[in-house]
Amino acid sequence: MQTSLLPGKKKALLVTVIVLPALFLYGFKLFSTEQEWINWGNRFLNESYDPTVEPKLKKYEITLTTDHFIRLRKTYQQGKQEYYSFNLQRFAGLDYLPGKAETDTLQMKTQTDDIIIQTYQDPQGDVDSMATHWEIPVKKLSPQRLDSLKEALTFLKSKGL
Repeated sequence: MQTSLLPGKKKALLVTVIVLPALFLYGFKLFSTEQEWINWGNRFLNESYDPTVEPKLKKYEITLTTDHFIRLRKTYQQGKQEYYSFNLQRFAGLDYLPGKAETDTLQMKTQTDDIIIQTYQDPQGDVDSMATHWEIPVKKLSPQRLDSLKEALTFLKSKGL
């Protein structure tokens, strides 16, 4: 006499059939959400950054990376480069400082001296230093966009653990 699956095996099969696809979909949703925050953060930083504050700036690249770093590389007309970087795991806060005309400042804060600042090809000498805050010139921001940025950085900080 052949028997069907034992009750314990039926339960295990049912759990496997229901739980594994749910875990896959849930995990995919988390990854998708994280990538969406990274994409949104990159769009926000690039749309909001105000390079007009530095007239000698030739080009800049600001990026929120998939490994949760915010990086800014600035190249000036005479070849000098400045590089700023920090991992969001060290993110401690964000202040919005009103400025003149159309430009304001985002002040990123870290727990300790976690922001890397480097200069290259600087006539006054190349410098490597660390800081606890970093001021980024931005175009005027609405409170809603600022809140969204705080939410994105906080979310990504929690994912870096």
